[in-house]
Amino acid sequence: MRRDPRISLTDIDQAGADIESFTAGMDLDSYIGDRRTQAAVERKFEIIGEAMNRLFQEHPEFAKQVSGFRQIIDFRNQLVHGYDSVESEIVWHHSVNHLPQLRLTVQALLAELESAAESSNDSAEVEEPGDSDSCNPF
Repeated sequence: MRRDPRISLTDIDQAGADIESFTAGMDLDSYIGDRRTQAAVERKFEIIGEAMNRLFQEHPEFAKQVSGFRQIIDFRNQLVHGYDSVESEIVWHHSVNHLPQLRLTVQALLAELESAAESSNDSAEVEEPGDSDSCNPF
């Protein structure tokens, strides 16, 4: 069963917000000197990559609207499987240079999906009591 794409998109946006919160007020040097923040940021990028992979598997039409979606998944794989070769400068670079645009794109997709859900709820017919199929559980 395919999950609602809003779940993966929300996970991506929340993990991105967490990264921005964790690194607020930091520069590259302070980031490199803070192993706890590095670990937290890398974990959140893993979540972003996994959520993007699930989105691509279940709803490729949405994943393909995210610029660099394949690189996001590949970055997650590098963090997980190449943990011993992760360069903090690259993680920082993605945090500063790519994450803000990713969040804007994801938020726009979420807004589009919410709008579509609201309009489909508004146009859905309400079944009246006494309709011939109202008691049918199937």
